[in-house]
Amino acid sequence: MKALSVRQPYAWAIIEGGKDIENRTWHSDFRGPVLIHAGLHWHEVGPEALARKMRMAVPCDMPLGGIVGMVEIVDCVTRHPSRWFEGPYGFVLRKPRALTFTPCPGHLGFYDVDQAILAKLNLP
Repeated sequence: MKALSVRQPYAWAIIEGGKDIENRTWHSDFRGPVLIHAGLHWHEVGPEALARKMRMAVPCDMPLGGIVGMVEIVDCVTRHPSRWFEGPYGFVLRKPRALTFTPCPGHLGFYDVDQAILAKLNLP
C-alpha cells in the first residue's frame, strides 16, 4: 500500500477537516487508496492560522511522524472549485478515514509502507 506524507495541520485537515484536495507541484497518475502520513514537522501554517483561514476549529495537539488515516485519490487536476485548491496540481480526495496513529518514517512522494507497519494498522 502507498502512503503520502503531509505536514500538519494539513494531514489533520484531510482526515478530519474536510480537506478534499492535496496541493502539489507535481502531477501524478496514481489513483486509489493511500495512507496519510503526518510528517515530523509542522507546515508554516499552524493550527491557529488554519482555523482563521478556514473558519473552523482546529486542535493544537496533532500527532507527528506517523500514519493518521487513509483516503482515496480519484483525480489529479489543475483547476478545482474546492476552497482548498491552490495548485498548481491538486489530488482530489474522497472517503477520508481516521486510523489509530502508528509511528513510522515518511518519505517524499508516494512510497510503499513497510509490511510490519501495515500489520499494525489492521486494515481490512
